Amino acid sequence: MRNDVVAVARRWVGTPYQHQASCEGAGTDCLGLVRGIWREICGAEPAVVPAYTPDWSETSKDERLLEAMGRYFTHVPEAAIGDVLVFRLRVVAKHLAVVSGRGKIIHAYSGRGVVETPLSAAWERRIAGVFRFPDRSN
Repeated sequence: MRNDVVAVARRWVGTPYQHQASCEGAGTDCLGLVRGIWREICGAEPAVVPAYTPDWSETSKDERLLEAMGRYFTHVPEAAIGDVLVFRLRVVAKHLAVVSGRGKIIHAYSGRGVVETPLSAAWERRIAGVFRFPDRSN
């Protein structure tokens, strides 16, 4: 299944960035990318994602993304291909990427869209959690 996750994520490369969107080829943000992979790999999304602003949770310091990932994904101690990394950029964890290979990630961000990039030291030190998609048989 891990290779399937990466194959789906790679199809999204080149999709423009669009806040709160999740449409392959048309527009997505980092959460939308993971939601799109979920739909293809696991089926219907497990919950409706509420509207969110680009700076959501920063003032309240609520770790909503980490909490949601823990509800729907399996927390793992170490990243492997196909896993989702959650990054804390400033105050709270609010960026996602899929591990696509040794030292590589696929993610969407403003000004770049969906790209496959190296997991640089700057990204690596911001990892707040590592999660695995649930088994398809669940």
